[in-house]
Amino acid sequence: MKPSLLVLAAGMGSRYGGDKQLDKVGPEGQTIIDYSIFDAARSGFGKILFVIRRDIEEQFKSSFMKPLEGKVDIDYVFQDLDDLPKDYTPSPERVKPWGTSHAILVAREKIREPFGVINSDDYYGVDSFRVLHDFLVNDKDDNNYCIIGYKMGNTLSDHGHVNRGVCEVDKNGNLVHIVETRMIEKRPDGIYAPGERGREIEFTGNEIVSMNLFGFKPSCFKYLEEEFINFIERSAGDPRAELDIPTSLDVYVKKGEINIEVLMTEERWFGVTYREDRPFVVSSLQEKVDKGIYPEKLW
Repeated sequence: MKPSLLVLAAGMGSRYGGDKQLDKVGPEGQTIIDYSIFDAARSGFGKILFVIRRDIEEQFKSSFMKPLEGKVDIDYVFQDLDDLPKDYTPSPERVKPWGTSHAILVAREKIREPFGVINSDDYYGVDSFRVLHDFLVNDKDDNNYCIIGYKMGNTLSDHGHVNRGVCEVDKNGNLVHIVETRMIEKRPDGIYAPGERGREIEFTGNEIVSMNLFGFKPSCFKYLEEEFINFIERSAGDPRAELDIPTSLDVYVKKGEINIEVLMTEERWFGVTYREDRPFVVSSLQEKVDKGIYPEKLW
């Protein structure tokens, strides 16, 4: 069975404004996710499963379901606030999605095979999907997962701060520790993020980071649900609290219950974190078309 690809597309897009996953940035009006689907399909992935909000369902159908009908196997699930483990209900103040760990959990009834996870608004590069596919096809350990690792310097925006999962990796290329690091910013004098007690953390740009490009086996749902229940109990009463994937994984890496291989890529990320990023995304995709990496018309 071919591995599937889970596309996380339920984020609010608060920094960018609007539904950035539907922004047309390619030469023929393609979105970033169109290129990711194209790369996934030619790398050997089968089903493409989207996680979306109910309020963008019709727009999603017209933008993706209809154009891709007959070309790829595509489906979707909703990330609903009340899709919670038994005996739990959301607070009335909760309006934000529960985070990326929950976004994976809502797909648990539709995935029975190894699968990749991506963000809908990030460009990952052709090589990244090939590396991910090969891992999912060839690795047979149910509790061995992977992260496609990027150099931090290849993942920054020129127009504001970003959040990245900063990875500590052992000599064998396995994840030791991952920290979701927020507000990483590129400045003329270096790369910085807020630290403890008002001090800043300085980075070299060579640090390994996660861009939410993961390879999982179905066994992950058990761990993610267990940690999500712990999260709900810890954060009760906070209507804005979210549980991200790196935080969930780090718990079980430390316990030794799962292993995560960090598979490096030299690809350069780009995305529409901010509206000011858009011209660079448009020109970068056009350049890749000009170089023959993509056809002008994908399908």
